[in-house]
Amino acid sequence: MTGDELGHGKRLESRQRGLAQKIEGEAHDDLRRGESGPANDATAHPSWKDLMEEVVEPANIARAMKRVLANKGSPGIDRMTVDELPKHWRRSGGLLREQLLSGTYKPTAVRRVTIPKSGGGERSLGIPTVMDRLVQQSILQVLGPRYDAGFSTHSHGFRPRHSAHDAVLEAQSYIQEGYDWVVDVDLERFFDRVNHDVLMGRLAKKIEDKRMLKILRGFLNAGVMLHGVVIDQDEGTPQGGPLSPLLANVLLDEIDKLLEARGHRFVRYADDCNIYVRSQRAGERVMDTMHKELSKLRLRINEAKSAVDRPWNRKFLGFTFTRGRNTRRRVSLRAVEKAKDRIRELTNRNRGASIASVVKELTSYLKGWLQYFGICQVPRPRRDLAEWIRARLRLLQLKQWKRGRTAYPWLVAMGANERAAVHTAQNLRRWWFAAHSPGSNQAMPVRYFDQLGLPRLTAS
Repeated sequence: MTGDELGHGKRLESRQRGLAQKIEGEAHDDLRRGESGPANDATAHPSWKDLMEEVVEPANIARAMKRVLANKGSPGIDRMTVDELPKHWRRSGGLLREQLLSGTYKPTAVRRVTIPKSGGGERSLGIPTVMDRLVQQSILQVLGPRYDAGFSTHSHGFRPRHSAHDAVLEAQSYIQEGYDWVVDVDLERFFDRVNHDVLMGRLAKKIEDKRMLKILRGFLNAGVMLHGVVIDQDEGTPQGGPLSPLLANVLLDEIDKLLEARGHRFVRYADDCNIYVRSQRAGERVMDTMHKELSKLRLRINEAKSAVDRPWNRKFLGFTFTRGRNTRRRVSLRAVEKAKDRIRELTNRNRGASIASVVKELTSYLKGWLQYFGICQVPRPRRDLAEWIRARLRLLQLKQWKRGRTAYPWLVAMGANERAAVHTAQNLRRWWFAAHSPGSNQAMPVRYFDQLGLPRLTAS
């Protein structure tokens, strides 16, 4: 069974299959150009005028309403929930349409929340009101296809028919071709540092509807409410609204076009950009160029997270690669540690939950993890993680038995031989040691966890 079969559950998209064939050495000369689907037909949406009329079309609003309701999400500063949105729209939709068509609609300040980042520190999110989310989604559905038609095929973040897997497969193909130095560019607080004037200048190059430009500027300048006070925003596009990813891609598309014009092999996913070259010297030249070009956009490179290095020393979207002629995808150590942090929470031995209920919660998490990391071609990290998970679950069960005299009959009844069961029972208080003991492994083998429904992370 392959990693794809374990993780995806369905076939890769056509671009992914093409890149996968490239990696296996099949004909691929046309794949680097990234043949695009119908959505990238530049003639499909030729007009950039009268955009607001399209935004307020009943069918477009209805589609946006469906998406906002499906996404759920927290209330904004007005505390209106998504469940209240349909009723509010029926009552006030006519006025909203008039404001959008006349260019008088004024976005509300966003509610700031912070979430912990996997690498430490916090990330700021801006939660718009549900009405603003509806308007943003309606605008995204009009602007998105137009802009997406002209975006680089090497940009995979927040785009239809593109995914993180596409980016990883493309990166792997370049390494396989011998571009085994990477210019790993990470932007410093990108969403917080987007310059409004620079971004609006890029938007104005295509958008001819002044009402659209006015409302986009309004969303950028709406401000943030913090501790009951609205703080004006001079820069940044808060993460949390439907439009933020599109605006980020509009700004960074200029970098994509520059890299394409210079013939570089590169992959970008949102503000993570990897450029693949054949030597360290070439990589350093490219890094200098990136510093200069990004400064024109008023953006800065995060020096601590960026480097010119070998790809197998770096991580990209949670993955890394093996060295050698046959480059393979593998899950990064940091991604494994992040998974372990979550699994420790779910298998906390002091929770008091039954092992069956813990496995049920764990299964939900692991299925999502496998869907993403199942394309890894190196089984060892996932095999080690699977063994560690089973040891955590055995420890949880032993902890619930508490005493050796309680554990012994259970171990024997579950299939451990008497000698092994006695050894485990005698060492029960050495919890981690006991969880790896023969008695625990005999009583709770792999098939025991299969019966509980725990998914396997590898084929064996």
